[in-house]
Amino acid sequence: MDLIEAGVAAPMIGLAGGILLGLAARRGRFCTLGAIEDALYGQSWDRIRMWAVALGVTILGTFLASHLELIDRSVTLYAQQSWNPVASIAGGLIFGYGMAIAGNCGYGALARLGGGDLRSLVIVIVMGVTAYAVISGPLAELRLYLFPVEIRAGGDAIGYADLLAERLGVSPLLPAMAVALAFWLWAFSDREFRADKAQVGWGVMVGLAILSGWLGTSYVASHSFDVVMVESHAFTAPSGETILYLMTASAGGGPGFAIGSVLGVVIGALLGSVSKGHFRWEACDDPGELGRQLYGGALMGVGGVLAVGCSVGQGLTAFSTLAFSAPVVLAAIFAGAALGLRQLIQGFEPI
Repeated sequence: MDLIEAGVAAPMIGLAGGILLGLAARRGRFCTLGAIEDALYGQSWDRIRMWAVALGVTILGTFLASHLELIDRSVTLYAQQSWNPVASIAGGLIFGYGMAIAGNCGYGALARLGGGDLRSLVIVIVMGVTAYAVISGPLAELRLYLFPVEIRAGGDAIGYADLLAERLGVSPLLPAMAVALAFWLWAFSDREFRADKAQVGWGVMVGLAILSGWLGTSYVASHSFDVVMVESHAFTAPSGETILYLMTASAGGGPGFAIGSVLGVVIGALLGSVSKGHFRWEACDDPGELGRQLYGGALMGVGGVLAVGCSVGQGLTAFSTLAFSAPVVLAAIFAGAALGLRQLIQGFEPI
């Protein structure tokens, strides 16, 4: 920190973790919608098992770092706001449905953009602009009216591990270790998955990328006089923040962790696609496809803000702190995506 200012260190930390996530998407096929589609229609749970490996790594790492006072979980976004279950369910359902209609979540769209898919550029732009319209634009007042934001009381538990720790009189690290172990036991219960070192390795890499965000921003925040938010990777609002920065950099502040993360995923995906010889320019096949991507991107922008995170922001980053909202949002995203996939694949006819 004596050599690098906080305004440079934070985005570089986001960039490094984002590159790992981009590589995981292109080389490891780590994808939210792909994992759900495989489970529902491909009779394969391997990519969801990758999520379980990643969750185990980042949960254990986050709580171990918190136990060692390297991370202060109480200052994260997920701990500072009181949990609104209705917003989590509604936002997760909207995001998941939009993800299926668009064909990618925000993270997946950035990864596909790095592979030359111009359709994903449409998704990212629409999602980012819509997210900011809901955060601070013309839809902000309606959002606050329907889903008021309350600041968490200081003495309240900030997540499931802390709640269990209070009830049992133990350290939050112990419940977190149990959850991480449960994810790993389920993931490695499948013999074929255990034998696939590449899938296991990319799952570990994703977990470490999320952990690197927490550790890096915590270090910068505690060693700098600048105000630095303790955060890790998410891609709904950060996509909008990146667009805003590209338009107003000279008039506004410098880039932060989130912008580095977004650009890192694109760079990592580009490196991964080029290294495998998969890079190629792609565009929409017809107006109907473009319409679905516009519609799906807008829904993801709305849903991601209501749920306070996307499939990565809640499904991995918030889950790593065992925030109350994380499993609810993740389940709602799964349900919304299942509904959207059924509409696209089967229609809405009765089973």
